[in-house]
Amino acid sequence: MTAEAKTCLIILLLLLAFLPVKMPAQPFEKDSLVVISTTKGSITLKLYNDTPGHRDNFLKLTADGFFDSTLFHRVINGFMIQGGDPDSRSAVAGIELGNGGPGYDIPAEITPAHFHKRGVLASAREGDLENPKRLSSGSQFYIVQGKVFRQSDLDNIELEQRSIARQQIFVNILKKAENQQLRNRFFVPGILRDSVVFEAVKDSINTLVNKEYALSPGFRFTNEQREIYTSLGGTPHLDGKYTIFGEVIDGMSVVDAIAGVETDENDRPLNNIPMTIKIITNNQ
Repeated sequence: MTAEAKTCLIILLLLLAFLPVKMPAQPFEKDSLVVISTTKGSITLKLYNDTPGHRDNFLKLTADGFFDSTLFHRVINGFMIQGGDPDSRSAVAGIELGNGGPGYDIPAEITPAHFHKRGVLASAREGDLENPKRLSSGSQFYIVQGKVFRQSDLDNIELEQRSIARQQIFVNILKKAENQQLRNRFFVPGILRDSVVFEAVKDSINTLVNKEYALSPGFRFTNEQREIYTSLGGTPHLDGKYTIFGEVIDGMSVVDAIAGVETDENDRPLNNIPMTIKIITNNQ
């Protein structure tokens, strides 16, 4: 190699050595923690990293002071405590709350990894009829207090949820354009007086329902869920329907205290329970 070539090689190596190196994205190393301060005490929550849309939205609203001076406006002992409605701020006594928000919804992040055990943090939302995609409220949330269930209770919930799933499939089938003739026959006036025709129509619909139902797994609690629901407790009938994005790591006694206050016919506490929320640590 000539002296000139050696010089060029040295210059090239020096340039490469000082070029910026782009490091691969690192996973979150710290949990995002927030603390809710109330007149009953403080509740510390950990936000899950596998529901990033809800985590980041909650952190942004908290940093902006969105929740400060809002109320826990709906509490049901043995079930949950709910807050996050901006309309609750300075709301007069007796007014029903629960319709306010930041003006947007959040795409659902419902995952089997999380279930409604005692102490989880989840997003409130409108019902399935108005909200079939199960979009979460932009700000309203609830913390599960729950209760302890027996194995037989969980068996009954499984049966009920499977029945609801079949009913929804039934409704969806009759809504389809290709099933218009079947729908018309099912709802024809006086069909119940002709049991033979009615049973034939019902059998045709049930055949379609069974076929579609077989393609999706029936609602069933895991062994872990059963163990926790029969020891720690929770609200198992909500599983798979709402986005869970965190959990209480300190202050469940405060949740219990809030859940136990006296309420009106709308489940609003008779004495206001205002809150402030602050970020302790986060991954941003």
